[in-house]
Amino acid sequence: MRYAVICPARIMCDYRASAPPERPGRPTCPLPIAGPVQAPPQELNVLEIIDVDFNNPEHGSQVLAMLNEYASGPMGGNAPLPAYAQANLIAELARRPTAHALLARIDGEAAGVAVYLEGFSTFACRPLLNLHDLAVAPKFQGQGVGGRLLGALEARARQMGCCKITLEVLEGNAVAQGLYRKLGFEGYALDDATGRAMFWQKKLAA
Repeated sequence: MRYAVICPARIMCDYRASAPPERPGRPTCPLPIAGPVQAPPQELNVLEIIDVDFNNPEHGSQVLAMLNEYASGPMGGNAPLPAYAQANLIAELARRPTAHALLARIDGEAAGVAVYLEGFSTFACRPLLNLHDLAVAPKFQGQGVGGRLLGALEARARQMGCCKITLEVLEGNAVAQGLYRKLGFEGYALDDATGRAMFWQKKLAA
C-alpha cells in the first residue's frame, strides 16, 4: 500500500504592476495593467509512504541505512549498529511474520522509517501494535515526515482491529514527545493511585 503526498518546495506569489500616482496639474497617460506574472514551474517533492517488503533488497538497504543513521545519532546512542545487526537485521525481520515497517521516501530517497511489531493485549483481548523504531533522516526533519509515518501506522492498526499503539520515548527527547502528544499519545496508567507504567529491561547474554 502506498500513500503519496506532493509537497511544494517553494511558494511563488503573483503580483501586478500598478501605475504611478498622477501629479496635480500634470496629466499622465495611464499605464496598462500587467497581467499575472507567470511563475516558473514549482519544484515538487513527492513524499510516499510504503509498506516495506524485507525480501526486497532496495527496501532492506534503505531501512538498514535509516536505522544505522538513527543509532549513530544522540537519540540512538551515538554509535552505529553492531556489525552483527548490520549483517543480519533485515533477514531476521523478514523471518518474523509479526515484524513490519513503513518507509517514507521523498523523490525515491529514504526520509524516514517506522518499524513496528504486532502484539496482543490480554486485558482487551485484541491485537496491538508496538512502534519499536521511528526515525527521520536529519535532512528531512521538520517537514512532517514523522507525522505522516505515524498517521500511516495508525491506519494499519485500525485495519488490523488493534486496540492501541504502544511506544517508548526517551525522557530527553522533547521533540518526539511533543509530536506524540499532538497525535494523541500519553503515558500509560491503569489508575492514578498506582501511577504510570515504566519501561524496564534486563539484558541477556548472547
